[in-house]
Amino acid sequence: MIAIAREAGALLIEYFDQNIKIEYKGDADLVTAADRKSEALIRERIRESWPEHDVVGEEGGFRDTGSEYRWYVDPLDGTTNFAHGFPVFCVSIGLKRREQMIAGVCFDPTRNELFATERGGGAYLNDKPIHVSKVGKLAESLVGTGFPSHKRHKNPNIHFYHQITLRTHGVRRAGSAALDLCSVACGRLDGFWEFNLNPWDTAAGVLMVEEAGPAERSPTSRGIRFSCTAVKPSPRMD
Repeated sequence: MIAIAREAGALLIEYFDQNIKIEYKGDADLVTAADRKSEALIRERIRESWPEHDVVGEEGGFRDTGSEYRWYVDPLDGTTNFAHGFPVFCVSIGLKRREQMIAGVCFDPTRNELFATERGGGAYLNDKPIHVSKVGKLAESLVGTGFPSHKRHKNPNIHFYHQITLRTHGVRRAGSAALDLCSVACGRLDGFWEFNLNPWDTAAGVLMVEEAGPAERSPTSRGIRFSCTAVKPSPRMD
């Protein structure tokens, strides 16, 4: 998994250094040749080593064979950043067995930072153990969030962004949910929230946070619902 993420990241850097063609999925969702090439590479590597496994990818859809193993692939999380030359993006790969995430990798090729985790084995940044922040008060916390690229007027996050900005030390919006979750896992951010994320956005990052510290609960559910909301305070905040 780590080797696959690094190879895909190297491919992204090659495209990042060029003037790539931008296409639109709908009104505002960007897709580039780099997205497609990266996902094709990752799918091919998974198929070579684990041909019986299912794969869910942002660009290539869902290949369902009924396997108990399912890979969640975001070949380029932070496409808008990438397309504008803003160096905040990553490759995110998560592996689920039955109903439980068991491993995940997020690779940021611009900083050569590789976040990796395995259920029960902790979380690591470039082979060094990482842990969530010990900040316990919301007023002292630095948190991250995100907004959709389309239909922003229908997203409730503007309200929460305003309210949480007033109650924290600051809110950051970097444009990559996977990297934001990794930032929570290593203590750079004290928390993260976003609405309506896809499973490939969060599969690796949520497990990263859980393994880096005490698992917390979404305010809208008894756990993290990958298809709905990802919220990770770190650890417990007043």
